[in-house]
Formats: sequence, C-alpha cells, structure tokens
Amino acid sequence: MKSRLFLTCPWSTVMLRLCALRCDFHRLFHHGTVCQDHVLGQLRACTVEDQLFDVVSKNKAKLTVGHVGFAVGLLWQFQRERPEMLRTVKLIRAHPQFLTLRVLAENKISLMDDATVVDILYGGLRLQIEPHDSLIQQLVIEAWNRLERFPMTTLSKLSICLNDLGLHHSPLMGHITEIVNQRLDSIEDARVLTTLMISISSLISARLRDALIEKAAVLLDSMDTFHYNNPRRVVQFLRHTKCIHRPLLEKCSRILRKNVPNLDVENLSIIVTLYQSLPFSTWDFRQAAILRLVELMDSCTDPESFTKLFIALGPLAGPATRERLESTALQLADQLNSHQALVIAETLEERPSRNYQLINKIASVLHRNLEVYRPVEIAKIIQALILLHCQSPELFSSLRSIVLRYLQTCVHIYEVIMLTRVLAMLPSARIEESVFSRIDAVLPQCSLVGLSSVTTAVAKWMRSDPSYSQSTHSKYVRLLQNLNRCAHERVQAANRLDVLMEELKFISGEWFEEMLLEETIVVLQRLADQLTWINLLDLVLFLTRTTYRSTPLLDRIANVALENTHKIHYSAVYVTLLPFGVLNYDSPKVDELFDAYIQHFTPKISSFDPHMLVLLAYVLALTNRFPEPLIREIFRVDFLAKLDAQLETLSNAQNMRVRSRLMQLNRAVCLECPEFQVPWFHERYCMQLHRRDHSSVHLAQQEIHRMLGEVLGGINCVKLAVLTPYFYTVDYECVLDCHQQAVPYSKLSELQINEEGKVHWDSGSEDERTELPPGAKRIALDFLNSKSFCKNSRHIKGDVLMRKRHLEILGYHVLQIPHFEWNSMELSTPDAWKEYLRKKLFRELT
Repeated sequence: MKSRLFLTCPWSTVMLRLCALRCDFHRLFHHGTVCQDHVLGQLRACTVEDQLFDVVSKNKAKLTVGHVGFAVGLLWQFQRERPEMLRTVKLIRAHPQFLTLRVLAENKISLMDDATVVDILYGGLRLQIEPHDSLIQQLVIEAWNRLERFPMTTLSKLSICLNDLGLHHSPLMGHITEIVNQRLDSIEDARVLTTLMISISSLISARLRDALIEKAAVLLDSMDTFHYNNPRRVVQFLRHTKCIHRPLLEKCSRILRKNVPNLDVENLSIIVTLYQSLPFSTWDFRQAAILRLVELMDSCTDPESFTKLFIALGPLAGPATRERLESTALQLADQLNSHQALVIAETLEERPSRNYQLINKIASVLHRNLEVYRPVEIAKIIQALILLHCQSPELFSSLRSIVLRYLQTCVHIYEVIMLTRVLAMLPSARIEESVFSRIDAVLPQCSLVGLSSVTTAVAKWMRSDPSYSQSTHSKYVRLLQNLNRCAHERVQAANRLDVLMEELKFISGEWFEEMLLEETIVVLQRLADQLTWINLLDLVLFLTRTTYRSTPLLDRIANVALENTHKIHYSAVYVTLLPFGVLNYDSPKVDELFDAYIQHFTPKISSFDPHMLVLLAYVLALTNRFPEPLIREIFRVDFLAKLDAQLETLSNAQNMRVRSRLMQLNRAVCLECPEFQVPWFHERYCMQLHRRDHSSVHLAQQEIHRMLGEVLGGINCVKLAVLTPYFYTVDYECVLDCHQQAVPYSKLSELQINEEGKVHWDSGSEDERTELPPGAKRIALDFLNSKSFCKNSRHIKGDVLMRKRHLEILGYHVLQIPHFEWNSMELSTPDAWKEYLRKKLFRELT
C-alpha cells in the first residue's frame, strides 16, 4: 500500500519520469557516462534474446517501466537487424519471460511516460502480439487519453501502430488528423511529416492534402538527400490520395535516383512498384534501378529476396534478363509460399510471358495453396492464369468452386464485383440462380466501373450459355435492365466532378458508349464549373478515350489550361493538348493555348522522358505544328539510342504505340518540313508491318471497286489498296486527264504487285508517279468508317486530317467517302451508289 501511494504522489511521478528520461539519455550515450542502474546495464550488455530473457528472469522484482520498455525495444532491434527469413518472432512470443514482460507492461501502463506508452505499443506490434491482446488494447486506450499532449514525433509513431492495427478510418486516427491539421506548421522533421502523411492519407480533406504536399516539398529540400525513405513515403502518399503532383514527384525522383546505388532489393522493389502504379514517367530513375537490380541478381538466391527482385525487375527488363529471371524462378518455384507464387504470377501477366513450363509450375504452386487465398487474391489468380493462357481444367474447376463459395459469403461490394468479373472469365456452363441474386442485391451500391464490369460478365454469359431458353433469357434481361437503371441513376445523381471522374477513369466499352456516354457528357457539362488545373487531366483523358467532341467541355479545358499554364507541369503538356489534336478541335483560344504551351515546355525539352517527347511531338504534328527545337532534339542519334533503350523497358503495347508514333512523326516531318532535312528511316519498319498485315480485301471494298470501274469506263482504270510512298494505303486510286476522262492503267504488269493483288510503289522511287499526261490528276478515294470520326459528330479526327494533308503533298487529289453517306437510306441501290461515286469524281473536283 505504501509503495502504491508513493507512486501516485506528484513528486514520485516527477522522479519516475526523470528516471525514464535518464534511461533514454543513457540509451543514446551509454559509451560516455557510467550507468548506475545495474539492471539496465545488464540489459544493454545483451547481444541475443536468450541473454535478455535471462536478465529478465533473474530481476523480475527489480524491473521498472524503463526496463520493460528498453527490453521490448531491444528484442525488436535484434529481429530487425536480421534478414526476414532468419527472424524468430514466433519463438520470442512463446518465451515465458516475454510473457513476464507483457504482464509487467500491462500492470505499469499508468506509470509510463508518453514516449514509453507508444514505444512498447510499437515494439509489441513488431513482435506480432495479437491486436486483440489486452496489452495492445490498454496501450491504445492510454495513448488516446494522452493524445493532445503528445509531441509530433510520438504522434507519428502512434499513427504507424494504428495502421498496423487496421484502424485507418478510426475516430482515433481522425483525432490525429485534426491535430496534424492544427500543428502542421510546427513539424520540421521530414521523417515525422511523411510518416503522418501516409497514416492519415485516407481521412484528409483536399485543403489539408495540398498543405501537406506544400510542407513536404519544403522539408525535402532541407533534409539530407540520403534519407531515401522520406521521398519514398511521399510517393506512397501521392498514390494513396490519387494526387499526381508532378513537381513533387519529380523532386522525389531526383532524391531516389541519387540513392539507387546504395539501395537493396527490398527497398528498390518497394519504390519501383510504387512508380509502376503511378501515371508518371521516371526514366532516369528506372534506368538506374534496372542497372542496380541486375547487379543484385546473383545475390538473390532465396525465395524471399528473389521474389522482390522478380516483381521489380521483371516488368522493366530486356529479353535476355527476363529469360534469366524466369529460369531462376523455375528453379525456385517449389520453394515459393502462397504469396510469392501469386506476385510472380501477376508479374508474368504484366508483360505476358510465354514460358509455359514456368507458368504451369507456378499454377501448380497456386493450386496447392488455393484455400489460403482471400477473395481478391483468388480474382488476381484467375485473371493472371487466363491472360497467361494456362491450360489446367482441374485448377480452373477448383477456382470456380471457390469463387461461387466466396460470392455467397463476402460482404464487400468490390469483392462481389471482382469475383463476378473473373467468374465470367472461367470456362463454365450455366450460372447458378444464387449468383444472379447476389449480383442483383449489390447493384444499387456499385460504382460505374463495377456496373460496367458486371454488364460485361452478363453479356458474356448470355453468349455462351448452352441452356439458352426463354426463362434463362428473361433472367439476363431483367439483370441488364436493373444494371442500366442503376447506372443512369448514378450518373444523374452526380454533383461533384472529382467523384464522377474517379469513377469514369477506368470505364470503357460498348455498353457505356451506347447506354451512358451521351448522358454522362450532359452531366459533365453541368459540372464544368468545378474543373480546375488539378482535375483537368482526368477529363482530358476521358474525352480522348471516348473520342467525344464536346465543344463546351473543350472550350472550358482550353480556358482553364491557359489560365494555369505556369502551374501545369511540363510533363503534363502532352496529355493537356491531346484531345485538341486527336479530336481535331481548333479555335483562336486553342491556337493561343498551343502557342503558350510550346513556349512553356521548350526550355524543359532535355528533361522529358524520351517516349513522352515523341508522343508530344506527334500530337503537335496532328495540328501541323513542328517546333524546331523539339524536332531537332528527337531526331538526334543519341536521343534515338536512348529511346531504343527505354522501349525495351515498356510493355509490348506501349512499345508498339511509341514506335508507331515515331514512324508517323518521321513521315510528317519528311513531308511537311523538308527544310529540317530529317531522313526517312522507317522504310524497313513499315515493310515489316506491311508484310505482317495479311488482311484480305473485304467484299464491300470489292463491290465499290467494281462500281468505280463501271463509272470510270473499265476496271483497269482504278487500283485497289495502293501503297504510296511513305507507306500510306489508299483505298482506291485513279487518274483523270484534263478533260476529266479516266486514264487506263495499261501497263499493270510493269507495276509491283504483291501476293494479295495490291499495287504499291517503292517509297524511294517516284518515276512512274510523275509520268502523268499534262493536266491530269491523280485521285485518291478513301472510305471513312465510323472510327475516322468523333463519336458524336461527322467531324473527322486529327489523324484523318493529317493523312489527307500528306496525300495532297504526295500529289493526290483526295476524295473521302464517309460511311454515313455511303450507308444512308438515299443510297440503297447500285445505281444510286454509282451516281454518288460519279458526283464525287466529276463534280467535287471541278
């Protein structure tokens, strides 16, 4: 009783805290002052867990709050210094003396100073004490009671603990968020700030997010650049908040790039994976990371380190390195645990592998572990195996049973949607009634992306259902009707542009375009006043992806972009200008916008990632703009060499897209800017593409060809599928003399004719093309299908307009046959079609 009273008196409390502070002081400076606390001295002398537990066993009656806190921290320190595979956390947790420490800690919580409360909570969680353990719960309660007086360093550490406990959205984390909001100006340590940023990222307002970003930018400038975890956490924060703050990302990339030579596989894997999930290109960092990861390959011989290497290097590596990685993965496959097998399967899917021996081996490891995977992981497995063309009926049958079981039990909407989507990927017979009921029940709560996924699944089931009948058909129809109703209600109810754009970011496909696109555009126009330079790019990408030419929205984008030129990062210029080039939208305001942005990015040309510079130049070329500094930069030999190196690290789809854009840019510069004297160096590339294109002439094309022959006076007066210099393919070509009479091609045998019967010229020789009768015209007739026009109008796209310019430079008179004219009700007979062609040829040219 006396001791208890003594410990509760104010002076005793002060002395106890002084003692704890002294312990902390000695912990830092124990090499200097001789420690008078013999138990603490013994604890300090410990180098392994057994020694520490021996000290605890012999001094149970003497252990103070400071001793307990020091012991728990030291136990975690021992574990942290070892590789993960050599850690013995389970053995520590089961040791009787660890139980002693836990009981002592729980009994002495009220005596702990603020830092010790959080330190023991942190150490206990690192040592895997269960969240429901009474010690953890009491420490959290005690921390909450003292929250307002915690210094920011302690608050930062507590926030990590709450994340570990899954309390990201708890009232306690909300309280911490409010304290950060109030005391943000007082934080001067980048480590404290960035840790708090990660912890509270799911609860912050847009205003606090911007304030945190501004503060982080200042502290990153003043910190030691070798503290790479601070910029890493900033990148993680930006990913969590879905905020692509390009200047801050660029700053983080510079710091991380300096640290690459000293990073290990684990840290490099974390950072590389973070960047791969962001729409922000970091070629300098990626290049350095690739070199460092290749250096580390020989040291990654255990499953844990190799898996981290594989997921970081696999998506970036060239063919030789990928082959080496896959060979090692095959050797280690049987040693992989469930998580390692899953992430390797996902990595193989990212840049689809054709190593079927490895794919089958990983599939067998996944099969052995199916029962341990959560619903989201099962969905990932199915998607990876389907896209990797895995052939394992038994595995897919097991997966289908698990999906059906999870569909009945999972409570999260996103899990139901994800499982529905992958269920439609699996080879299956009919869909159970319980699946329809489960889907129908969650539809009112689904996002637009979720509704789109379900619609795709239902449409696939309808096509493949072998028991198709009137009753089955009715079930599908009712479900689709419910889907459409929920989607329309969700779009119509939208009142925040940011929220709507987040849902539209990943939505596409026929269902959306047919059922919702027009309505969505109306809502976006209603919310256009909420457009800012921060959320601008999402709307830009949406309009480009849907190819919808909305004059009010494009004008609004141009105005906002022009007003905020200095705020928009140079690397975002390409995306900002993209819809105006793709949708062929021009106005005085757009002209002003392009001029301003060309001036904006020109000083930064050398800072662009190579492939982004090519894409930017292509967009400008669509609008007939060729800034000389940009063109000179791209067509330098060393730039093209750097671009080649980068292309190896991109996905197959990105690689093909950039190569195609470079070819189109090369062609445009050669034709439209001969003064730059840029050589045409894509002859071989275009020939390879042409030889790979085995598309036959469609019946409709043959029919138009026959009609043109009748109109022109003979089939030998018109050529089909003509390959021009610089490798454009003209649908139909003919020559009219000065009297508008067709000139027959009387020397067809002298022309180069390929195996499909398509005529082409060598792009290096134009002798035949120049030998026309005086006053004659070479005519190109192009049939324009629906893809040549913007979604909602008869306005041709930018690439179609550029093609027309180029054909005219090559000496053609270009006539276009829009699909909506050719397939109109007015042209429903052969005579009407021939009269249409006659007007095109003989009236539009006069």
